[in-house]
Amino acid sequence: MAIALVVRNEERHIGEWARFHRLAGVRHVIAYDDASSDGTVAELRRELSAERLTVIPWGQRLSDRQLRRPIHNQVLAYAHAAANFGGAYRWLACIDADEFLVPVQAASVDAALAHLGPEVVNVSLPWHMFGRCGHQQPPSGGVVANYRLRASDPMQGVNFKCLVDPCRLRAVRVHSMDTGRPALTWNDRGEAVPLRQRRQASFYAAEHLQLNHYYTRSSEELEEKIGRGPNLDAKRDAYRRKVMRTVARIETATQEDQRALRFLARVGQA
Repeated sequence: MAIALVVRNEERHIGEWARFHRLAGVRHVIAYDDASSDGTVAELRRELSAERLTVIPWGQRLSDRQLRRPIHNQVLAYAHAAANFGGAYRWLACIDADEFLVPVQAASVDAALAHLGPEVVNVSLPWHMFGRCGHQQPPSGGVVANYRLRASDPMQGVNFKCLVDPCRLRAVRVHSMDTGRPALTWNDRGEAVPLRQRRQASFYAAEHLQLNHYYTRSSEELEEKIGRGPNLDAKRDAYRRKVMRTVARIETATQEDQRALRFLARVGQA
């Protein structure tokens, strides 16, 4: 597996993110640096060897002049990763720096996906959304150890991130990928549904690989997130309202989830 990742000023936590995915057996990280002004890239290079990391400057903002609308910078990065690096990998994961791929039973992401046959080319992983967990300021000890409460129902207001066979990719979006006709996606059990039906409760699965989305981290970091704004400037005015609605949904009903900690214990990194 390779990960395509867009980063901007993630110095505080990106080292932990990189260590976690290195321990999970991710072979390569293709990091698109969206004009970071802090030590994000230095932290990535500290944690990942040159063989495991490619950094690409990605601070541009492009528009389609004929359609008069911006081209999504994150979508461009995912398309670039698939086109330029995809042939070397069975899986390309398109995730963010606040998202962790957690093997649930196995000791690596490859082992967690080993039961899936070659017909499986597009896996949709539902977000498991973690909130502030009572932290006003960033606590010492990292993300995984300190944020253990997530929304009880992952399929309430759900969104997904995708793992795809990059050689089968036909169209790219942030939360869904087109890998052919019919337009199918699979859950981590290997069950296929039409892409438009993946929000049904029966599609939910996290038996082999779980996607943890540490959406807010502390209250201080939540304000920083809102201050950075969305990827598309056109959505900036409504961004705070959207984020706070999501936070309320996450924190209304929570349950403890220690799967990430149990994975670290399993690989000897408790």
